Amino acid sequence: MSEHSTFLTRSVEATQIPSGASISLPQGSEVFITQALGGSYTVHFAQAGLVRIRSEDADALGREILQDAAVGDSFSEEAVWAQLRNCYDPEIPVNVVDLGLIYSVNITDDASGKGKSVSVQMTLTAPGCGMGPTLARDAEVRVLSVPGVAAANVELVWDPPWSPERISPAGREKLGMV
Repeated sequence: MSEHSTFLTRSVEATQIPSGASISLPQGSEVFITQALGGSYTVHFAQAGLVRIRSEDADALGREILQDAAVGDSFSEEAVWAQLRNCYDPEIPVNVVDLGLIYSVNITDDASGKGKSVSVQMTLTAPGCGMGPTLARDAEVRVLSVPGVAAANVELVWDPPWSPERISPAGREKLGMV
């Protein structure tokens, strides 16, 4: 067993990459961790190729389930962006903000009067990627964790089409594009 190889301590539901299909990995399966960012794990499973294991299932990998870092006691737009920077494409070691996948963040008062409503427009590096709903849901859950956010909606959009020019300088550095 290599240093990144581990055996699942329990069965776990995972998402196949890039199709987005759900798959069950049985207890005792050997997996090779290829990426561990933002609390989620991309692993190679011999019978299915690359799959993504959610952060709340880290214990199945023998890892500690990480709680989101504190984002303050009150609402701020900076906290929303910080949470979005915790979302990672499972095949690219750069967060969705630095990849240029977040097109807009719109913040309004929630109709319930209980806080803010946050709407995010997000794209993917490839329109046919089946991971879109998974990434959008991850972004939505993270935005909802910001104090003062009562509602969040992440919409996948395709216009304008994503291109590598949208990658931030930090993302370019991480990818060795500088």
